[in-house]
Amino acid sequence: MITINNVSKRYSKSIYALRDLSLEIGVGMFGLLGPNGAGKTTLMRILAGLIRPTAGTVHIFGQDITTGSGKRLVKSQLGYLPQELGLYPDLTGAEFLDYVAILKGISSKQERKSQTDKLLETIRIQDAANRRIKTYSGGMKRRLGIAQALIGHPRLLIVDEPTVGLDPEERVRLRNLLADMAQDCTVILSTHIVGDISQSCNKVAVINQGQVTFHGSPHDLIAQARGKTWLITTDGERPNHQLTLVSTLQLEKGVQFRVLGEPNGYANAQPVEPSLEDGYIWLMKQNERIKA
Repeated sequence: MITINNVSKRYSKSIYALRDLSLEIGVGMFGLLGPNGAGKTTLMRILAGLIRPTAGTVHIFGQDITTGSGKRLVKSQLGYLPQELGLYPDLTGAEFLDYVAILKGISSKQERKSQTDKLLETIRIQDAANRRIKTYSGGMKRRLGIAQALIGHPRLLIVDEPTVGLDPEERVRLRNLLADMAQDCTVILSTHIVGDISQSCNKVAVINQGQVTFHGSPHDLIAQARGKTWLITTDGERPNHQLTLVSTLQLEKGVQFRVLGEPNGYANAQPVEPSLEDGYIWLMKQNERIKA
């Protein structure tokens, strides 16, 4: 569905957000992982038709989005939730969705109301539909953002860092909502939070410094750290710097450290099955060593 070939985006002579990036994205829910500043948002903005690449081509639904006609055709089938969505605080949730529907060219008042009512129910804020947006919680505003992206029944939904700033319960709720949406359209979820990917995406790519460093299934990413993930328990002393620390757990007697690497010198090191976070951290560390 989406083919990205040798795309670069340069903001100045020496500053590249993307460098010769190539990627194919099919149907379902696709996760885009990477640290802050890796180039994820730039790529999302290119896919949404908001900025043009400096070099390379992008085809969505067979349309070249670097052309005017291709961009218009893709935008008519696109839903987009940026990191910072401009909401109108004095509008109600229902009024805001109706306004967005008008902007998307839905002229029938009856059709706009039908879609608005259904989406308010889908995101579970129908009881707050007539409240002003400035009274909504952060999670309600993010869900409203998802709803506005879904107006017009898009074939492609792009969401950029949708769970930043949300509490754990809201993050789970929003992830589940996106997974449900992926039954009917392609969803691209861009995030630096590994937990947002692990529960719902069937394919994932990792971007670092504007380049794709991994593309495959979550299982393949987990496999990056197989045989490298250990639990080490000490009286509180941190493992040596040659091991990568993932997490710590306070025990009744001592501290348990989850680490990546070769635990030479730790007789009590226990091998454990890696998680997606372990695979991601190990991949990033390996990339750092290669670049060094």
